[in-house]
Amino acid sequence: MNLIPVAVIVPLLAAALLLALEKVLPKRLADGFALLVAIFVAGLCLVISLETLDQPEAYWFGGWRIQNGVVLGIAFVADPVGAGVAAFAAILFSGTFLFAWGFFGDTGTRFHVLMLVLLAAMVGFCLTGDLFSFFVFFELMSVTAFALTAYKLESASLEGALSFTVVNTIGSFLMLAGIGLLYGRTDALNLAAIGGALDGHQADALVAMALVLILAALLIKAAAAPFHFWLADAHAVAPTPVSVIFSGIMVSIALFGAARLIWTAFAPLDQVAPAFRDLLLYLGTFSSLLGGLACLIQRHVKRLLAFSTISHVGIMLVGLAALTAPGLAGMLIYLVGHGLVKGALFMGAGILMAECQDIDEIRLRGRAKHLPLTGLTFAAGALLLAGLPLGAIHEGHHLISAAVEAQHPWIPLALALGSALTGGAVLRATGRIFLGLGPASNGEAEGPGKPEHETPGRPVWLMLIPILSFFAVACLAQGPAVTDTVLDLAQGFADHDAYGQLVLEGGSGAREPSSEGHAAPEAPSSPILPWVSVLLALLVAGLQLLRERLPAPLVWLSSLVLRPVFQGLDRLHNGRIGDYAAWLAIGLALLGGAFVLP
Repeated sequence: MNLIPVAVIVPLLAAALLLALEKVLPKRLADGFALLVAIFVAGLCLVISLETLDQPEAYWFGGWRIQNGVVLGIAFVADPVGAGVAAFAAILFSGTFLFAWGFFGDTGTRFHVLMLVLLAAMVGFCLTGDLFSFFVFFELMSVTAFALTAYKLESASLEGALSFTVVNTIGSFLMLAGIGLLYGRTDALNLAAIGGALDGHQADALVAMALVLILAALLIKAAAAPFHFWLADAHAVAPTPVSVIFSGIMVSIALFGAARLIWTAFAPLDQVAPAFRDLLLYLGTFSSLLGGLACLIQRHVKRLLAFSTISHVGIMLVGLAALTAPGLAGMLIYLVGHGLVKGALFMGAGILMAECQDIDEIRLRGRAKHLPLTGLTFAAGALLLAGLPLGAIHEGHHLISAAVEAQHPWIPLALALGSALTGGAVLRATGRIFLGLGPASNGEAEGPGKPEHETPGRPVWLMLIPILSFFAVACLAQGPAVTDTVLDLAQGFADHDAYGQLVLEGGSGAREPSSEGHAAPEAPSSPILPWVSVLLALLVAGLQLLRERLPAPLVWLSSLVLRPVFQGLDRLHNGRIGDYAAWLAIGLALLGGAFVLP
């Protein structure tokens, strides 16, 4: 029995079973069942990843294989990276189900059903080798995410879900249009077949437009600037377990999807339009800085963490845009580290909402002193986001910076600044909420109109188990063994010819290991940069918390310089869907225009 399709079938069947038995299942049984299913899927995907280390495997549904060079069927193509990302998604779902134990006790099994369908969509998205199935799983992710955002059925949650729905539905139309254009040019929907049709040919305007449309749709889902506006609105109103998944894996899995398309269907991208590659680098850097600056004016803790996600998605986008195996490896390691740390931080925010019945940083000032362990996790997460040289985030950041530093030496500095800003904002919130530091208000954006809360009375120790587990893995995933392994896997993932041979010719798809190995890139020219980033984060937090004690001229000068920037950012993120769509159009025009440049 082939295990590859089972990883998608099991959560779908489990969701159907929970829905059918909703009226008769005990409240806690649904929690336990969903947790066990997620753990099973995680283990299954890990097994698939390990089994495909030496040789990726293709599974053809219904036995419809290639006939006379024509791809008739739909294939799942499992490789260590795709199955590994799927396993990571299932691990995050497992931790989320444990954190949410008892969270939705009075609402039946609808939450568990939607989450399991979302898990199935993500696993299928990682494993599919067919472009239309890629779109189907992409859309299934979107639809279930819309419903989960609006789960509370309150005016605020419905407004946030509407913003999310409209912007991402535009992205779905863009992707479908791009698929149509690409099919019209290549007569193929299989990714390997598309890549084979485009190999050795200069991409014409039709192919370029298809790439722009599909990539724009993925950048919308990834919440990279200027496609990012929906994310903070959705995070502010979604239940905390849903926010864990959104920032922990959903946005970054879109970048994985972009990597899959680039290295299978659009392998000659860099030769087609270097300006397009440079634009992606600039958009990633811009996202990192924009998200970091926006963090500084947030008092809604979940919105703060959402803008932090936008910043760190920018760093991952830079790794993708490098279009090298080290850059891809850095993105993959960063994907895991950021997902674990950000998921843990959102769970910490959920503890605040359950124990303190609020999520507003100002109103929470000093009210969480009875939660010291939660406070320590917030501080640890802030330092890791800021660039502390420890764990997966640092390893990924190092590889990404090294991949782009030779041609763009300023980008690592900008990315370090973005990290410092996000880390400083989280440190500020930590000091104010858990230590009672800082003024009652410091010019942050308007907070929630009324206290927001979530299900009280859940054991804090139970909610801390996944938080501490995530932090442990995020900190331990480092060292030459991790870096060399992921570099080797990234090299195989980027092997366009081997992928095509496996799918189109039925070959092994195995890649001969390089006799030279895969040494990690040399360290960036400034090895102290991570420490500078951490010190800058501490400085940012200290200046915001101790603003009242600063000399008046310094306060006046900082306000003169920064207030217009912060006010502009606040006006940009105004919740108006029409404005968000306009910025989406600007981003789409930038992507398309990059192909016109020499």
